[in-house]
Order: sequence, then structure tokens, then C-alpha cells
Amino acid sequence: MNARADSLEAACDLRFGQVGIACVRVRRPDAAALCDELERRVRSAPQMFTRAAVVLDLSHLAALPDDGTVDALLEAVRSAGMLPVGLAYGTAETEQLAERMGLPLIAKFRAAYEPVAGEAAPAPVASAPARAEAAPTRQPIHEDYAPPAAHTAQYHTGSAVRSGQQIYARDRDLVVTAAIANGAEVIADGSIHVYGGLRGRAMAGAQGDETARIFCSDFRAELVAIAGHYRVFEDMPKEFEGQAVQCWLDNGKLLVARL
Repeated sequence: MNARADSLEAACDLRFGQVGIACVRVRRPDAAALCDELERRVRSAPQMFTRAAVVLDLSHLAALPDDGTVDALLEAVRSAGMLPVGLAYGTAETEQLAERMGLPLIAKFRAAYEPVAGEAAPAPVASAPARAEAAPTRQPIHEDYAPPAAHTAQYHTGSAVRSGQQIYARDRDLVVTAAIANGAEVIADGSIHVYGGLRGRAMAGAQGDETARIFCSDFRAELVAIAGHYRVFEDMPKEFEGQAVQCWLDNGKLLVARL
């Protein structure tokens, strides 16, 4: 019997990797308004946002909503055509809420803070100029991510990046000499340089670096993003199609210009 069990193929493999998930930051707990706004985003780029996996970020609300309100917000996301897969930020209250909702806390977006028992929270820290809101200032439950010293760029010089593939350069720039197909993603914590055609998605400053840039010699991207600020191809002036361009942030606005 043991020999037969040993010969059986494993039921599954379990692996963890970099996953492209959008974050819906809720500014006010109004389910109808949220649904309207997300429907507008989906209509603007249906190939990008229809059935997109999203994380619900409640950290910028004055108080954590009750379970019924959160359930209505989740349903608003679904009604708009997106799929909520978890909650962002890991305070103790949010963790308990996620458990009650049957949703995970997504570590990639977990940056909330909770005061240590018996200690007062430190004084607020001013936000960076490109941010409209101040950063959280309390002690973290979970250890913060601190990028190490700068590394050399990561290079992809092989075949084209095909639809469904993803390349991620952690703590560094990414240089791609091949084409990036529709449905493919290139992500970097630093800047991204694409010397082939860019038809997929390019996301620079993935850990929040607002000084990162995207450089492309043949621009036809589905989406470009820097530190979470994004633009889709449908919103771009047609004059940029097929051109060599660069993308950067200016006071929270993602700008594109010819090289």
C-alpha cells in the first residue's frame, strides 16, 4: 500500500511569486459611488480591468467601516466587473475584519501601522510632495520592507516576453531588449528600459519609488505605471503610438513625452 501511495502523483504544487494585483484605495465608504467610479475605469479599458484581481484598501478612511458596509463595498467591486481577492494593510482590526469576511490580507499591500502596547505613536511625518496624503506613522505589526543598497540593472536579452509572462526586477532597474507582447508584464522597483516594442504592461517604482521612469523605443503599451500611478493606452494621445517615449511622475501625475 505504501509503495502504491509513493507512486501516486502529487495532487498539486504550491508556489509563491510576484503577482500583478491592482489596489482599490477607498476614499469614502460609499458603495454606489465606488461602483460608478470603477465602472468608468472598466469602460475606459475593458481589456485591462474586466475581471481584474483587486485588493481593497480601507486604510485611508477615518474609521474602519462595519462588516455590512465592507460587504457592500466588495459587492460594488464585483458589480463593476472586477474581482476582490483580499484586503490591504494589516492592523489588528483589519486582520480581524479580513477573517470575518473570509478574505486574506495581501502582504504586497500590507503597510499599516499599530502602536506597540504601552507606547504612544510617534509624531506624524510629512508626506512626499507627490503624495496627496500623509504616510502612516505608527509602529508596524509586520516588519517593514527596507530596500538594500542599489544593485546593477537586471537584463532580459532573450526571446520576446509572451502574453501571460511576467518579469520582475527586485530592488533594481530592468532592461529589456526583446519585444513585450500584449498581456505580458514587466515590473521593476527601479526604472524600466524597453528597447523592443512595448505592447503589454510596464510598471516601474513598484515599491513606491516616484523618481523611477519608463523608457521605450516603440510605445504601444496597454498600461504604464510608476509607483502605482497609471495610464492606459486608450488615454494616450495617438501621436505617441509607435514612438520612442519616456514616462515620469510630476506631482502625482504620470506624464509621457517623446524622447
